[in-house]
Formats: sequence, structure tokens, C-alpha cells
Amino acid sequence: MRAIWKGAVSFGLVNVPVRLYSATENHDVQFRQVHREDGGRIKYQRVCSIDGQEVAYDDIAKGYETEDGQMVVLTDEDFKDLPTRSTKEIAVEKFVPADQVDPMLLDKSYYLEPDKSATKPYVLLRDALEKQERMAIVTVSIRTRMTMAVLRVRDGVIVMQTMLWPDEVRTPDFGSIETEHATDKELAMADVLIEQLAGDYDAGEYTDEYAEALDSLVKAKVEGGEVKAAPEAKDESGEVVDLLAALAKSVEKAKAARGEASDGEADEKPAKKAAAKKSTARKKAAS
Repeated sequence: MRAIWKGAVSFGLVNVPVRLYSATENHDVQFRQVHREDGGRIKYQRVCSIDGQEVAYDDIAKGYETEDGQMVVLTDEDFKDLPTRSTKEIAVEKFVPADQVDPMLLDKSYYLEPDKSATKPYVLLRDALEKQERMAIVTVSIRTRMTMAVLRVRDGVIVMQTMLWPDEVRTPDFGSIETEHATDKELAMADVLIEQLAGDYDAGEYTDEYAEALDSLVKAKVEGGEVKAAPEAKDESGEVVDLLAALAKSVEKAKAARGEASDGEADEKPAKKAAAKKSTARKKAAS
């Protein structure tokens, strides 16, 4: 794994230098859109919806669309005035009971690894969290924007999980079920069913059958020769790849602009003059 961030966990007067690693990865199968006939990749252009012209990346700005459909264009200067933080500190705000943090609020997960010189305070924080059965509520700045997160322990390692803001969690509004309750008889039957299916969670018992089947399908097609070697995409940038050819064309254009003959024309004119002289000499000899 490669560290994506370096900083320090601070609580009280204790400072623990750490490195941050992504704790999860997405194994969803990624497809590319291709031309059915030859397997060439589909390219997209950035086109303005008003004038229909392709827009260079440098001319693209961020826009905020209002509820009534109007567009507010924001500049780099506008973003400079927004509150941002670029500190490399994971600041502990408080330690809370683990069961008080709703899993719905938890977002991305990261492993924290201590620097070699900070192993002892790291272990102290880890063991204290486990003993107290608490999580640390922290603030951290990742990519300049401050966010809330929690520190918890998993398999002997401190994990930091960023949190959603409370207003980012939707409130369910299913009025038809709020006043309904199961009868005692129904609950008794449900208890029996739950007991029959009760057990401990073992992650190894579950696999992504779709991904495995798709992987087998692709391998079978490759082994069966059902692949398309897509030709190189045409260079549409307008740049001349052959440097010598580009220089030669530049020379020709420069000569044409000055009214000079090209090398080919210059070679051709002396040849025509020589031929004319020979013809004149023959005529004089004949007379």
C-alpha cells in the first residue's frame, strides 16, 4: 500500500505522527464504451451547449445551478475566499461511547500507521480506545476541506473513518408503516425463524458471484481468440509527428512566402535551360 497523506494525531499534549492508507478498494468490474464493429474506444468532447463549440480545458469553470435554473459561474478568486484548512493534524475533539456513533454517518475508511518513533503513543491510544470501548471524534483536513471523522480500532490497527455531516443523512418518510406493529403471535413465529437462521458473521462465506462469472467469461473469450486488436486511434491534435517532415514543410512555406522556388523547382529550371541550349545548337548546325 502507498500512503496518501501524512500528518499527526493530537490529543491533549500527545502527538502521534502517522501515515494514512486507503483501507478499502472497489472491485466492481469496469467496462469501456467501444465501437461494436472494431472495438475502438469511444471518445467524448467538451462541447458548449449554447454555441456548440468544443471548449478547451483551460476555459472550463465551475458553475452552480440555482433552483430556478440560473447558472452562477465561480472563479478561482471566489474559491480563495472560502474557509479551507491545509493542516496536517488529526485533532481529537472528544472520546465517545462506540454505540453512540450511528453507522449511517460513517463514510470512507483509512488505516493509520505510526512513524517508527511514534509506536509507543500509537499503541497507547489504540489500547485505551479498546479498553474504554470508545471512539475518538476528530477533525481532519483532507484535500484542503475540513471534515469530521472517528478513530476506532480494528484488528489491532487504528482506523479513521470520515463522517457525513448530519444534514447529509436523509430522513425517511414512510407514513404507512410508522403506526403499524406486529402481533405477539407474528413476533413469536419470527423469533423461531430468526433462531433457525442465527449464526456468526464470517466474511469468507460470501463471494461476488457476478464478478467471478464475468472474469471466467472474459478469460474464455481471450483463450478462444475472441479478441479485437483495435488499431491506433487517429491523431486529431493536428501535430506533425515526423520532425524532419515538419521542418521540410516549414522551409517550403517560408520560401513560397518570399517568392523563392523550392528545391525541386530550382533543380528543374537549370535542366530546362540546358535542354533549350542543346536544341538551339542543333538548329544552328542544321542550317
